[in-house]
Amino acid sequence: MMESLRFRGRTEAGRYLAERLSGYAGRDDVIVLALPRGGVPVGYEVAKALGVPLDVFVVRKVGVPGREELAMGAIASGGLLVLDQGVVRALGVSREQIERAVEAELRELQRREAAYRDGRGPPQLEGKTVILVDDGLATGSTMRAAALAVRQANPARIVVAVPVAAAETCDEFRDVVDDIVCGVTPRPFRAVGLWYDDFSQTTDEEVRELLAQAADRAASSV
Repeated sequence: MMESLRFRGRTEAGRYLAERLSGYAGRDDVIVLALPRGGVPVGYEVAKALGVPLDVFVVRKVGVPGREELAMGAIASGGLLVLDQGVVRALGVSREQIERAVEAELRELQRREAAYRDGRGPPQLEGKTVILVDDGLATGSTMRAAALAVRQANPARIVVAVPVAAAETCDEFRDVVDDIVCGVTPRPFRAVGLWYDDFSQTTDEEVRELLAQAADRAASSV
């Protein structure tokens, strides 16, 4: 098992996180949504341990035209769009510019979803308890966009769960979601990858394989 504050890899991290989420086990209103790619091996172990479905939730940053590193919003699975109206107004971004930027990111999002889902449709989230999982939180900007996008799908409850995070980031999420579960919050934090012995990149093929295994498991339990 885990020694000190480090995980051997994402599989161990997922099993550790699942123990912290045991209160959600066996409930038919719970779904785990993992942020690809690194969140999927973690989410797979969580969903497996809790006996609940697993799916991916793809999030793409929508950058300000000409300053793409600056986010003016994000688009997520199901076409859910979250815009930072403060940034849009401050920089005078036009509706046409927003539409072009969203269209470009939507194409990439749809490409990734097609690659990962293998023909499966997006999950229905209305009235569900959604557990959003990633392999860690540093600034939390991607997870924040995911949580805000999921909120638009009218779930009953949103839980953000990660094996390791910056303590300050966890605290900031308490006003955004219904529950936040951070496995370990080492100080100083610095970067997610420092807290894994193996933090190698998860491939698209691994994502597809884990999702297919989770779908087969869900089908066999019906």
